[in-house]
Amino acid sequence: MSEQNQAGLFTKDVDQLAINSIRFLALDAIDKAKSGHPGMPLGAAPMAYLLWSRFLNFSPRNPSWGNRDRFVLSAGHASALLYSLLHHAGYDLSLEEIKNFRQWGSKTPGHPEFGHTPGVEVTTGPLGQGFAMAVGMAIAERHLAARFNQEGFEIVDHRTYVLASDGDLMEGVAAEAASLAGHLRLGKLICLYDSNDISLSGPTHMTFSEDTGKKFEAMHWQVLKVEDGNNLEAIETAIAAARAETVMPSLIIVKTHIGFGSPKFQDRHDAHGSPFGVDETQATKKNLGWPYKETFFVPDEVRELFVAIARKGITAQAEWDGLMRRFSGQNPRLKEEWDRIQAGELLLDWEKELPTFAAGGKAVATRSASGQILNGAALSVDNLIGGSADLDPSTKTVMKNKGFFESPLTLPQGLQNPPEGNWSYAGRNISFGVREHAMGSILNGIAAHGGLRPYGSTFLVFSDYLRPAIRLAALMKLPVIYIFTHDSIAVGEDGPTHQPVEQTASLRAIPGLTVIRPADANETLEAWKHALNARETPTAFILSRQDLPILDRSRYAPAAGLHKGAYILADAGKGTPDLLLIASGAELFPALEAYEQLLGEGINARLVSMPSWELFEAQPQGYREEILPPAVKKRIAVEAGVSQGWYKYVGPEGTVIGVDTFGASAPGGLTLKNFGFTVENILKKVKELL
Repeated sequence: MSEQNQAGLFTKDVDQLAINSIRFLALDAIDKAKSGHPGMPLGAAPMAYLLWSRFLNFSPRNPSWGNRDRFVLSAGHASALLYSLLHHAGYDLSLEEIKNFRQWGSKTPGHPEFGHTPGVEVTTGPLGQGFAMAVGMAIAERHLAARFNQEGFEIVDHRTYVLASDGDLMEGVAAEAASLAGHLRLGKLICLYDSNDISLSGPTHMTFSEDTGKKFEAMHWQVLKVEDGNNLEAIETAIAAARAETVMPSLIIVKTHIGFGSPKFQDRHDAHGSPFGVDETQATKKNLGWPYKETFFVPDEVRELFVAIARKGITAQAEWDGLMRRFSGQNPRLKEEWDRIQAGELLLDWEKELPTFAAGGKAVATRSASGQILNGAALSVDNLIGGSADLDPSTKTVMKNKGFFESPLTLPQGLQNPPEGNWSYAGRNISFGVREHAMGSILNGIAAHGGLRPYGSTFLVFSDYLRPAIRLAALMKLPVIYIFTHDSIAVGEDGPTHQPVEQTASLRAIPGLTVIRPADANETLEAWKHALNARETPTAFILSRQDLPILDRSRYAPAAGLHKGAYILADAGKGTPDLLLIASGAELFPALEAYEQLLGEGINARLVSMPSWELFEAQPQGYREEILPPAVKKRIAVEAGVSQGWYKYVGPEGTVIGVDTFGASAPGGLTLKNFGFTVENILKKVKELL
């Protein structure tokens, strides 16, 4: 790197001053909080600075600028480094917020939180998740570019950068995501790998001796290596080479020293997650030639440098705004679509293509009904994109005639027209492969990128594989849609390994996730309407494998009651009922038969369909008490899953017909019968209660 670049902004002296300013602002924040992770901010500051100062397109005045480069700190424990970068770069993150690092109500929480701190693209901390979400962002960029870019108008043209640690790349989710990213040839994805050979508990050679570079090369990544993480010229050359590679994603292995500069902690695992303390911080500053005694200090020269850096980004956005105005003049329809999907809005008449389900027709599994609804929605919700973890034929999640998101470079030789349809980045069906964990994280990255509504699917029993990603979606308030099918012991012969019993309860335990288990095709239709209208909550559908009748809504309450979580499906109508029957999903049907028999016997019963606890709990207390009158103590809940949680609704005098053990391998109908999901058993429990 020359003494001064062409723009006249950078010299070796000011570069080093800026790097140390970033380091020590982070270190001071950690010391003041007496909590945090100083090792990575010291070791990775040079590569982070190089990226932000030379290459990253960002606009601090508009953190949500659509064509900005995305920067993901996958090693979220190094949040102090990111906050220091954001403060230096001119984002709305004051010095006072830096001083309040890890304190109640600050914009600088212990790990970066999406939607909480300007400039934070995704919530990270669980290792590997940020890396996989970056893959989702790169997918979103390629798809939107394929859809909107026109000759002379490259309105979608940005990169996704991720800073990852040894720990990130040990996680299985990173391996899954890296495999898919290489297969998809996501050339605008660049990972800076902070390879310092240290993890929290000790040297990585205790557990991590693979050749990471060769592994990534085998997964179709370009691999570059920088032997000295303080060599700015080598880092700059490597990033430039990664940007020049437009086909393969790039991994830049940067060898660094954790806790760099600390006389006591450099290259020690102690540096990972323990504050240095004032004395060792001062010793580190002295060792690195920091001449200032004041804490939380940013030199004027560095302030001026970053003003100029930010100005480049502001200018880039202004140029893009001009491009968009010209694009709008020549492509008004596309510009209207762009604005709508970026705002997360649906067409006013988007529901017109949705199917209808008439009572008395052929029974249909809710997974099959969902597939029909998805295909209807896909005609009007033109930014719907997603797929399954290699289970499309079973989960019914292919959007017909919408193409498959694939790199044309992976098209098998001699196969010009794949039978599935189009094979390009414009395709809206994503084949995730058998990668449930990565699928969940990639969906989060797509949603956080903006402009697209992602969905993903697998069998309910395998939802455990993507649970960490679901939890992050709820934490980030991303409207991801999960389609979980094969929802109970009715799966049958595949046996207990494939029969979910605890998964629905487990999903209901996640704050901010809406779980919906519809009973028939029309409740499934309403569930999709809810999910596609949701703006800040992820939604999980729990759908049946087996065919189910379609309820006659002229006789029973409309399925639109689903939007309130629970509703009275049928009621004897004789004042306060003697008994409440509550059911979700497929078990609503034996409960309904039992209700009809009780009605014939003169028992004043009420049947409540409760597809969603979360939607029900969001209703006013008056509505909840209207559906489940507190005076009625005799209650039975019926659901083919663990009984955990249902006692909140049935109370101490009620009972739950559930499955509090694992299932068994047998035909689904027989399995349900032997576990007590029959009209006879429900009536028996009623008689015992009454």
